[in-house]
Amino acid sequence: MRLLILMLFIITSAVTQAQTYEAGLVLGGTNFVGDVGSSSFTNPSDYAKKDKFSYGAIFKWNRSPRHAFRFSIIQHRTFGYDHLSESIGRQKRGYEFKNSLTEFSVGLEFNFWEWNLHDFKRPQFVPYVSTGLNFFIADHLGPNEPEKELVKIDENYNFAIPLIFGIKGAVSERFVIALEFGARYAFTDNLDGSNPQESIEIDEIVSFGNQNMNDWYIFGGVTLTYTFGRKPCYCKF
Repeated sequence: MRLLILMLFIITSAVTQAQTYEAGLVLGGTNFVGDVGSSSFTNPSDYAKKDKFSYGAIFKWNRSPRHAFRFSIIQHRTFGYDHLSESIGRQKRGYEFKNSLTEFSVGLEFNFWEWNLHDFKRPQFVPYVSTGLNFFIADHLGPNEPEKELVKIDENYNFAIPLIFGIKGAVSERFVIALEFGARYAFTDNLDGSNPQESIEIDEIVSFGNQNMNDWYIFGGVTLTYTFGRKPCYCKF
């Protein structure tokens, strides 16, 4: 929560000079796809659970009608329960975990057609894609037999590559709402505790699952941003 407050303070204190900015909130749910729990990317119920509620702040700098720089801080909460998996083998295994990720993201957002917040002569909505680089802080997990719960054994500082799809629309002259669905490919295979050797040296082999595939976490939600800054001149870009 302190990170969220800090982010909001920074973006609302920005100098409003030559371009149009957007600053606001991010709310939604975070699903996990790895070696524990469900392997579904698209089941809506996997994002709607209260233990997966995620929140954050976002700032956008619209450099032209077709692209923007975006920065965000999101607190992701997710879990995996083998008994919710479609795999009979996972159901019999019975592992479960919970993890939280504090994500810092920088990236580019590309609009499918022109997005001009100062032109209200036409409907203001546009689909977009975004990518960039994420740095996150999470828990390194490991087995806690015989309870079948995967628990924290260390800190996990790592990176992820996001691929985000969304659609946004101007609901007024100052407010923009967007729906987003974005998968993050993590540079780790231990968000779920399936590969604790990434973090600590263990003589006993305790890894399980597919060691050749890293983990994914997927965020689906809504952003609400407030626009500020005087009318831009895009002719230089």
